[in-house]
Amino acid sequence: MREPRLYTTSADYAYQELRHRIITKQLKPGQRLPEVNIAVQMGVSRTPVREALRRLASEGLVIIIPNSGARLAAPTLREIQDTFLVREQLECLAISLAAEKIGERHLRRLEEALLEEARAIDEKNLETYLEVNEAFHKAVADAGGNRVIAEYVENILARTNAYVVFYDPFYNAESPVTVDSHKEILMALRAHDVEKSVKLMKRHLKDAVAGLSQALEG
Repeated sequence: MREPRLYTTSADYAYQELRHRIITKQLKPGQRLPEVNIAVQMGVSRTPVREALRRLASEGLVIIIPNSGARLAAPTLREIQDTFLVREQLECLAISLAAEKIGERHLRRLEEALLEEARAIDEKNLETYLEVNEAFHKAVADAGGNRVIAEYVENILARTNAYVVFYDPFYNAESPVTVDSHKEILMALRAHDVEKSVKLMKRHLKDAVAGLSQALEG
């Protein structure tokens, strides 16, 4: 059951509701998102809906076309592969820095994220899974101590999460999602093994893009 949320503004409400509909696949890639219809459905004015759509566009979930309106994104295989190539370079650099200097505070953050991630997988809760998966990768980037890299990683995580929403076989029993690769990464970081940490992160991201590519081509 979806937990009730507290909304600070009408725009926050519209954003959370639209995001929930996208993640639960009530809306499909490429589908038009007319502001007027959404505003009527949600009982709000067009202004908060417009703000929510812009926020979703910044995350790569929505495309806003001038004089045409908004529609749900429909990323191509090439776009996914290109984005993951950049993410791999950023996260491998981030984890190489993290492996050298990570302390107990960040290790505890990673452990907590793993526990929450495993729970989300058991409950088949994609929304929570995306949040804690992102928290894990952000904690790795933060542990490196380079704020610029951490900001770039955070930005690209939002974009690749959009691809997971559209194409990842999260609910596919034949290829279940696990926390195994994150566990291995945590162990390598705890051992301050730079080479192994980078190798594991690279493999983890290549596996992710391979799974998305297979789902998209299938």
